[in-house]
Amino acid sequence: MDRSKIKRVLFGEPFPNSMAIHERLDKVRGLAVFASDPISSNAYATEAVMSILIVLGSGALRNMTLPIVMAIATLVLIVVFSYIQTISHYPNGGGSYIVSKDNLGTLPSLIAAAALLTDYSLTVAVSVSAGIRAIVSAFPQMYDMRVWLALAIIAILTWMNLRGVRESGSVFAVPTYAFVGGVLLVIVIGIARSFELFGAAPLVPQPYPELPVDTLSQLGILWIVLRAFAAGCTALTGIEAISDGVQAFKPPEAKNAAQTMVSMGIIAMSLFIGISFLATHLHLVPTEEGESLLSQLARAVVGDGFLYYWVQTFTMLILVLAANTGYQDFPRLSYFLSRDKFMPRWMRNQGERLVFNGGIITLAVIASGIVLIFQADEFRMLPLYAIGVMISFTLSQSGMFVLMGKVAHLKPGESMDTSETHLHHEHGWQWKRALNGLGAITTFIVFIILVVTKFVEGAWIIVLVIPMLIFMFYSIHRHYDNVADNLSTRSLVEREISGVANVVILPIGDVHRGTLRALQYANMLSDDVRAVYVSTDASQEKRFMERWNRFPHLTGKAKLIKIDHDYRDFLPPLIDYIETVNCEEFTNESITVMIPEVVVTNFATSVLHNKTSYMLRRRLRKYLDIIIIDIPFHVLDPEKRAALARGENDECNTFVAAKEKEAVTPTEEEPDTEE
Repeated sequence: MDRSKIKRVLFGEPFPNSMAIHERLDKVRGLAVFASDPISSNAYATEAVMSILIVLGSGALRNMTLPIVMAIATLVLIVVFSYIQTISHYPNGGGSYIVSKDNLGTLPSLIAAAALLTDYSLTVAVSVSAGIRAIVSAFPQMYDMRVWLALAIIAILTWMNLRGVRESGSVFAVPTYAFVGGVLLVIVIGIARSFELFGAAPLVPQPYPELPVDTLSQLGILWIVLRAFAAGCTALTGIEAISDGVQAFKPPEAKNAAQTMVSMGIIAMSLFIGISFLATHLHLVPTEEGESLLSQLARAVVGDGFLYYWVQTFTMLILVLAANTGYQDFPRLSYFLSRDKFMPRWMRNQGERLVFNGGIITLAVIASGIVLIFQADEFRMLPLYAIGVMISFTLSQSGMFVLMGKVAHLKPGESMDTSETHLHHEHGWQWKRALNGLGAITTFIVFIILVVTKFVEGAWIIVLVIPMLIFMFYSIHRHYDNVADNLSTRSLVEREISGVANVVILPIGDVHRGTLRALQYANMLSDDVRAVYVSTDASQEKRFMERWNRFPHLTGKAKLIKIDHDYRDFLPPLIDYIETVNCEEFTNESITVMIPEVVVTNFATSVLHNKTSYMLRRRLRKYLDIIIIDIPFHVLDPEKRAALARGENDECNTFVAAKEKEAVTPTEEEPDTEE
């Protein structure tokens, strides 16, 4: 099976550009793809809060957990509202990066972009690691395999996303809704048993175990509470995703994305508050290793039966698949940055399955590195996690605050579109602007809390990485500006375009089919063809000359240049000759160097050949006035060589047959169905 067939088996048939609209997501798939991260964070957000409060003892776990959770839930609602406004005014997507660029300037937008790229990378690493922990909670014997399991899952997610957005969305829908349904059912049963509703068996809390309590001052207690609040803000991760990927939804894109955002906020906060209430009511205590808090909760409410393993299984799956939020938005944000010349150009290229392959593979490599560094321990990664989110939230809401000031100048019914923004008059813009301002201030305060409370735990890494990424963005932008200046024709003068000399230099180490073919081609291009032979051995030179003199009708008018050299490395005298011709004979003109190369059929046989042509190309590329032409000569098996001698070309025959088949069998497009 050749490479193209393997590619088709792994990734499927390529999609034509006309199929792009059919690959978009409906709201059901969209919620599974873009909201799985904030929904799945409920599996560990409550535990993250309680893991900090535990140093204050059982009283803090019982009395402080729920108020902190409610404060975080309020913050989530503010942020969700702000992003609904973003979707309305920026229907082309782009989220915090586009909002900041449009309203705050280039530097704030790059800060938002750097923060989000780190967040999306951590989303994959944290989600996969948390999913592995859910399975390890049920099967402790697999603990030592957690890192390899995490890397394997990242590889599978990468493969699924390379197959296409819609296909991956269909796969992710079942675990997402199964998790939501299972946990909601556990919460309903737990509340019913807690209050003895509908005749449910009472749920009796277990007494708290003996917990060591640190003796702290009021300032120390405030510090712990702030740390717990900051830890719980991991529940906000992924909220931005829908605003980044508006164009991934079916038309009307903005309306479907906004409705999905609302659904995500309601579901995520219902789970967060429900889990937190039951965890405090049942006196559950988080453990550093072993069983997760959600596992303890499900076991306490429904026992070790079917529903418990349902919750654990789909908790693992949604935590793993929550990484798909990163896979959707890292490539999309990279596309916007690449479009603005802040990321490599190949980041905006879509592959055959209409996904951004470069961004997907780059994300997989970065996330795998993070998993290896932190040994698939999501709690060690969490201090790094929410900082980037809060930066992007603060900048996005600040940008929307500025945007609402622009809206204030529009009269009822008046609207204005730019390349990025759809401005229109809004009733109640005053209170919307006030809410955006409140959200920006609140998330900035949370950002400061996160930096201060988590700095020594690892947040310093993000504080260091974000400026490095911004420096990289500017460096890439300067490079592309420099390339554009070099290629620009605006101020072109004729002397800047050097002429091309009528000379072709052909390095030749032996006389065979490949070099003779190259000579024939060179003679077609120029009247001055110079075949350069570097002689390092007298016996080999004699053999070479005998073969050269055998084919005068093929060597034609080419002039043989022999260079005697006493060392084995023949490239220096060859390059010296080429440079002499370029700089002395043809000053301010370009010369042509033709390089014959033997091409074999597979990698295994390629290692049997030296890389002379490759090394020569590399050394010549630094010269400004040297044009390099490759002349490949394919090594064929005897049957193919005989067929070619008879004038039969398999590749051309296959091409013609495919065109004929395409002419009689037009491609049928997949119908656009709403599921």
